Amino acid sequence: MKPSAIPAGNVDIHTHVVPAEFPSYLGHRLGVRWPSMAEAQPCHRHVMLDGKVYRTVSHQCWDCAVRLADMDAMGIARQVLSPMPELLSYGLDGDDGQVLSRFLNEAIAGMVQAAPTRFTGLGAVPLQDVDMAIRELDFLLHQLGLAGVEIGSNINGVSIGDARFLPFFEAAERWGAAIFVHALRPAGMERLVGPPILEQALAFPGEVGLAAASLLTGGTLARCPNLRIAFSHGGGTLAQLLPRLQHAWECFPALQAAMPTAPREAARTLYYDDLVYDTSTIAYLLQTFGPTQLMLGSDYPFAIMDPDPVGRLAALALDEPVLALLRHGNAARWLGLQATAA
Repeated sequence: MKPSAIPAGNVDIHTHVVPAEFPSYLGHRLGVRWPSMAEAQPCHRHVMLDGKVYRTVSHQCWDCAVRLADMDAMGIARQVLSPMPELLSYGLDGDDGQVLSRFLNEAIAGMVQAAPTRFTGLGAVPLQDVDMAIRELDFLLHQLGLAGVEIGSNINGVSIGDARFLPFFEAAERWGAAIFVHALRPAGMERLVGPPILEQALAFPGEVGLAAASLLTGGTLARCPNLRIAFSHGGGTLAQLLPRLQHAWECFPALQAAMPTAPREAARTLYYDDLVYDTSTIAYLLQTFGPTQLMLGSDYPFAIMDPDPVGRLAALALDEPVLALLRHGNAARWLGLQATAA
């Protein structure tokens, strides 16, 4: 069951899980891109997709004792666990995606059960089939006790602001689910020049910014005003897009008809992690989105993670009430939990 309160302390809302093993594919289709694990160097395993190594991950991804020791060293009181984004597997058929989602959800629920005062879990749903996604959301919230879900920034190339996903967001709002949006298969990859890591370094921010903007411009937020939804990597480029979108909204009646609330105001109802690797940028996000919407995030345990997110916040020299919001208060509100006093 999910906890009723978050104690004062640093809550890292952006961390990922990869199970130590995956079940064999038991469906009836051929050539399914089903994940598996293969042994690698000590304490590491290869995540295999299509018979190829997708990523090599360490036991930090599945070993609770290792995670807890790392959290203590980093000054993190609680981690919010979510799947490695590629495991959301929107390319599978809906029923296969539901089977994999259920496995991930039960694995994450098991980790939470192992350390319920240190972990909060976000699961996965097969959004390639909205009806199945709603049923799995119901299960993971009400049977497994997870706090919500991680979703991709697009579903097989369709933005999350598309009207076809509105029933899912309505269900999430109705049931009080927290949603965490992570970049996945970003747009613009054909424009990158350089090594593959540029996908994460350069393409993720634009992808997340467009995903967030789609919820504003597509009407989802207007229809679901109480939706608790957070965006990874500081909302990507959204903070830089807002002045232009605001100006266009003031100039063009068609945008005002599509968005009853001004973009600047609507953006301040969303949540964001502070994973931008730069204190001056965090300060800009605070100015743009407000101190009640930003939360601590690290991307643990992957190579691009911020190794000292707590120290980065401390370097901002914020007033204690604002710092408390960023450390745990905003996370508690986003997750639908209580925050205890420091």
